[in-house]
Amino acid sequence: MDRHVQTFLNKLSFASVAVATFTLLLLFLRTPQTCLPPTAAARHRFPRSSCDSARREFLPLDKKNKRLWSSRAFRGQVLSYRRFFDSVRDLGLLRNHSKVLCVSAGAGHEVMALSESGVADVTGVELIDSPPLVSRADPHNLPFFDGVFDLAFSGHLEEALFPSRFVAEMERTVRVGGACVVVVDECGDTEVEEIVGLFRKSRFLGAVNVTLIGLKMTRIILRVKTAP
Repeated sequence: MDRHVQTFLNKLSFASVAVATFTLLLLFLRTPQTCLPPTAAARHRFPRSSCDSARREFLPLDKKNKRLWSSRAFRGQVLSYRRFFDSVRDLGLLRNHSKVLCVSAGAGHEVMALSESGVADVTGVELIDSPPLVSRADPHNLPFFDGVFDLAFSGHLEEALFPSRFVAEMERTVRVGGACVVVVDECGDTEVEEIVGLFRKSRFLGAVNVTLIGLKMTRIILRVKTAP
């Protein structure tokens, strides 16, 4: 009796192995449902799934930049920044020979705006670079000597992980008598005072509500009064 049971179990094990092997073969040979059919590959410019092995288009950096910089959205933001910096120029804080630092410059809209307006020396930094307009650098630990810029600008102070360190680095890199300019979401006097309080080595010059890249914002300007 035991021998018959053992024989039955052996046959059952063999059958299980055979079924499992057959199932694995089916899974291996079957095309996943996430893949596009071969006839559809030509209709899609970019791969729709990891199974699509069609060649991807490669664009050199200069062509990518040309396509980005000529887009309506990019040009619209550049023009908005140009108008913004014209108002800073009217206050006597910005000239063509000024050395300007744009902190957390993103894709470089403000950098291009300043360059197009005639400012010859503009440096943009961001955690992720966007060459040739923006170089990679940590806004909380800027790789520049003290007092090398005439003006520092940022439109992303509110996104800083450590706001005090962020503005301290802006102040450190701007010469005595130079200016720090920030724009934040439109706010009242209380919020402006809190932001101004972060700048320990600068004197508050003024705050005004502005429209920048289609957003209602508040521009805050300070003049650096003491060296780091």
